[in-house]
Amino acid sequence: MTPTFIDSAEYNSKDYTEQPLEKAEYDNCNFQNCNFTGSDLSSITFIDCVFDTCNFSNANIKHTIIRDGEFIDCKLTGLQFQDCNPFLLSFSFSNCQLQFSSFYKLKLNGTAFNNCNLNDANLVEADFSNALFDNCDFKHAIFDQTNLKNADLSSSENFNINPENNGIKQAKFSKENVLGLLQRYQIKIV
Repeated sequence: MTPTFIDSAEYNSKDYTEQPLEKAEYDNCNFQNCNFTGSDLSSITFIDCVFDTCNFSNANIKHTIIRDGEFIDCKLTGLQFQDCNPFLLSFSFSNCQLQFSSFYKLKLNGTAFNNCNLNDANLVEADFSNALFDNCDFKHAIFDQTNLKNADLSSSENFNINPENNGIKQAKFSKENVLGLLQRYQIKIV
């Protein structure tokens, strides 16, 4: 059975916790003020879609396809992005809550995160080369075997990155936040 194709549709203030979103391919659609909390979004395709002020907390995104997705002012707490279909997976985040989300082993070269809360996020073995982390908070986020080559973290804070376990070649840090690279050595900078 071929999935329904939906192009350039607008969805405003919909609650998908009561009535599930139709399993379809959504192309160039806009979702505003929609509630997807705990919803089953598995095997749905989103291409060039914008999500503005939506709540995706603990939604099921297993085998979900997201290509050029834009998330603005969204709550994405606990999302397991590694469950998405990895083929051409791409998105950007602006002013989003990504606490307890997981990007385990994903290839997200050049992804932009602007003003995002990534507290307790799992970034283990992910490839964030050339990514932009502009004014992001990484309190208790887990970096292990994470590729941050050429990534810009110069305006971010509260990260604890072990330079011996993570690829940080040519990554950008500010003088103020470079202490996040030295925490494991338990040294005192005066």
